[in-house]
Amino acid sequence: MTTTILSSKTKEVIIGAGHPFVIIGERINPTGRKLLATEMSAGDFSRVKADARAQVQAGAQMLDVNAGIPLVDEPAILAQAIKLVQEVTDVPVSIDSSIIEALEQGLAAAVGKPLLNSITGEEERLARLLPLVKKYGCAFIGISNDESGISEDPDVRFAMAQKIVQRAQDYGIPKSDILIDPLVMPIGAMRQAGQAVFRILRRCRDELEVNTCCGASNVSFGLPSRPVLNGTFLAMAIANGLTCAITNPLEETIKRAIMAADVFMGHDENCMTWIQANRDPTAAPTEGGRRERRRAQH
Repeated sequence: MTTTILSSKTKEVIIGAGHPFVIIGERINPTGRKLLATEMSAGDFSRVKADARAQVQAGAQMLDVNAGIPLVDEPAILAQAIKLVQEVTDVPVSIDSSIIEALEQGLAAAVGKPLLNSITGEEERLARLLPLVKKYGCAFIGISNDESGISEDPDVRFAMAQKIVQRAQDYGIPKSDILIDPLVMPIGAMRQAGQAVFRILRRCRDELEVNTCCGASNVSFGLPSRPVLNGTFLAMAIANGLTCAITNPLEETIKRAIMAADVFMGHDENCMTWIQANRDPTAAPTEGGRRERRRAQH
């Protein structure tokens, strides 16, 4: 099984089918967060730091950092945000931008082995970004679309994933440094959106032998009770091969669904993570526990 290893200055994160699911915290992103966008534009990163700490405390093993704000110096702001996130947390970062110059400055600011988010299948972007991946030795997310747009046909999207993997290998980038994003579409608009993603995930796992990542929240766009839908989708996606996702670890419903999926996939040894998170702290100890306590007292 392929494993992807990412790192901060002090911590390693392993992504792979035989390992617990990895949550990449999504909240350091000004898209749809006007106050955060205003603060970051003005050089105020206090909310960025607070969001970074809160997501790690809630269980995020990595943090996605985005500075996509119109009419600002995005490369400079993204690099500054990455530096500050690394100062207040010890987890690896995902450097998130559609602007190549911002990705490059983010890579220069990152410590350890980060994740570059993202590379699409357009020839121009492949030619410009894959050399950066090789230069910095990072991993990257390959998004399964190109200049023709996003196909509703999962086999067309898989063919794009194949293309990205092949181009990366042409540059000497190993499969272990490639995560494919199958592109999650809103289920309210596309009835087969979930099935399409599950098909692509299985083919990425079985045929391409690469790890996979997605932005999970898009699946429930426009629908009520979104955390329930997002959590259920992620649990089903994990069963079909998804190995990490950019999502909100502060949503307890989502986090619990992921933890439960890890239990049933056999990735939570002896169910200890689940037990520790769900044990009633006021419950009386078991008979075995009472015996152990009595021994300790003697």
